[in-house]
Amino acid sequence: MSFSIKDFSFKDNSKVFMIAELSANHNQSFDTAVKTIIAAKKSGADAIKIQTYTPDTITLNCKNDNFKITRGIWDGMYLYDLYKEAYTPWDWQPELKRIAEGEGLIFFSTPFDLTAVDLLESMDVPAYKIASFEIFDIPLIEYVAKKQKPVIISTGLAEIEDIELALKTCREAGNDQIALLKCTSSYPAPVEEANLLTIPDMAERFKTIVGLSDHTIGDAVPIASVALGARIIEKHFIIDRKIGGPDSTFSMEPEEFRKMVDTIRNVEKSLGKVEYTLTDDARKTKEHSRSLFVVKDVNMGEKFTTENIKSIRPGYGLHPKFYKEILGKKSKVDLKTGTPLNWQYIQI
Repeated sequence: MSFSIKDFSFKDNSKVFMIAELSANHNQSFDTAVKTIIAAKKSGADAIKIQTYTPDTITLNCKNDNFKITRGIWDGMYLYDLYKEAYTPWDWQPELKRIAEGEGLIFFSTPFDLTAVDLLESMDVPAYKIASFEIFDIPLIEYVAKKQKPVIISTGLAEIEDIELALKTCREAGNDQIALLKCTSSYPAPVEEANLLTIPDMAERFKTIVGLSDHTIGDAVPIASVALGARIIEKHFIIDRKIGGPDSTFSMEPEEFRKMVDTIRNVEKSLGKVEYTLTDDARKTKEHSRSLFVVKDVNMGEKFTTENIKSIRPGYGLHPKFYKEILGKKSKVDLKTGTPLNWQYIQI
């Protein structure tokens, strides 16, 4: 299965691309990983994304303070121990891809070193994800970009110059199939730090497709991001938070993910296009808008006053913009209360 970054463009009215992030939510159980993939498909995901690393390819088994986490939900853990608990065994990954694609899901991964890219290339993954922490690993980004497949880059720890360098690296490798994901690299991320107004700015500033990699609790942030132009949504997905695990607290269960997808699909429909003409229904409804009516009997030759004409509903009379122009003019005929005003009744 393959896809192109252009598939996410507004130009072809495509749907927002929904990524369920498996991450560590298998808890080192292959069966749990498979069940999670199947549940993601049933919950409306377009893709399942994993992470490809081992503890030894991402850090050192070193117990000094440099390698100890001192904040957040993993406070007190050493990096090696966290990644040993969270990594997805490499020998699972070809079979997980086969199962995911059998379910109709696009399967791809975040590599964390060159050997991970080599494994994923041997599996013929259709795209690559660069994590927020790896946006600074320019050799990794260059190696990935040279595979000439779509590259989706999270920006949770990046400043403008970091994003510019990552994009420059991809483009100099001859790869313009790039999407950027607005991201807040806190776990879970506070809603007030989402700063979703950055999304349209990113699209304009960097001339790329922009999406959201979301670590907040709930679906408000991803739903709002779509209204602001996000074309890709990535959300951690777990079959049941009760099973626990490193990412469980900020992961969505199937019913929650399904609800988010359904709401986003409705948001997509509501966005529509720039349109100022009325629908047929609106034109019909417009008949019940305001217009000028006779509200008190008027005799032939009698002047129109604020007492005998008004702007009221429905809309069968003259436009209310003519109200002041008509005041003081005389009626050509006798008019009964409830008659919509017409120029043929008015002495000009």
